[in-house]
Amino acid sequence: MTQNPPPLPPSPPPLDPEMFDPVCPSPLVPFRIGDKWASLILRCLQDGPRRFSELKAVLREITAKSLTQSLRGLERDGFVARTEYETPARRVEYALTPLGRGLLGPLDAACEWTREHWDELLDAQEAGAAAAAGEGSR
Repeated sequence: MTQNPPPLPPSPPPLDPEMFDPVCPSPLVPFRIGDKWASLILRCLQDGPRRFSELKAVLREITAKSLTQSLRGLERDGFVARTEYETPARRVEYALTPLGRGLLGPLDAACEWTREHWDELLDAQEAGAAAAAGEGSR
């Protein structure tokens, strides 16, 4: 006996292509959840399920391969659920699980901490780069 696929959920509003604060998520945040893209993907999913193409459009610099790997990792770790819909055209959506939704608060705290320490982080990064350049010229 074949089960009927779940009905399509209502779509959340479209993602803003400029949704990411230039400060956070940022490479200056000294800790990460998952890989380089995981926190950005979690943010994209905070308002509801999204299709791969929606995520790819907002995460402009990510390759399809990296997005696939990140989504698989988040799914494996229990942060994201993947749902397939057998509509006239196959449709796959990704959504936060309760565990994934629980990461949004810590992400907010990390972004706030980064904003508060932005100048110090920039200074430390520049000093580290200068020191590494000095070591390389010896």
